[in-house]
Amino acid sequence: MERRARRGLQLFLVLLWGACQRTSGCNETLMLERLPACGKAFEEMMKKVDVKNWCNLTEFITYYDNFTSCTELETNIVGCFWPNPLTEGFITGVHRQFFSNCTSDKVHWEDPPDEILIPLILIPVLLTVGMASLVVWCSKRNDVLV
Repeated sequence: MERRARRGLQLFLVLLWGACQRTSGCNETLMLERLPACGKAFEEMMKKVDVKNWCNLTEFITYYDNFTSCTELETNIVGCFWPNPLTEGFITGVHRQFFSNCTSDKVHWEDPPDEILIPLILIPVLLTVGMASLVVWCSKRNDVLV
C-alpha cells in the first residue's frame, strides 16, 4: 500500500509539474531519449518470466503496469501528453519485441452445411406445430378424455 501511495504522490507531482511546464511545450527529442530507459527496465523484468509465459498477461501484469507508468511519467516530465503518437510507437515496438508470437486463438464460427442446418431448423418447427395441433385437438375432445 505504501508503494501505491508513493507512486500516486509521484504521479500527482509529475502532473502538477507537467502542468506548469506546458507553456514551454513538449520536448519530443528529450522524450525519445528518456523512453528507452523504460523499455530497458521492462526488458530486465521480463527476463524473470519464462518465455513460454510471455503471452499470459497474469504472469507479467505488474511489470507491464510499471512499464506503462514509466512511459507516462517520462512523457509528462518533458511536458508532453500521454499517450501521444511517439509514445504509442515506442510501446508498439516493445510489443513487437515481446509479444509478436502471441496470437488470439479466436474460434472462427461457421454455419453448418445445409444437410445439417435444414433439419436443425425444421425439426423444432414441426414439433411445435405438432404439439400445438395436439393441444387444440385434445381441448376440443375434453368430454371424451375425462
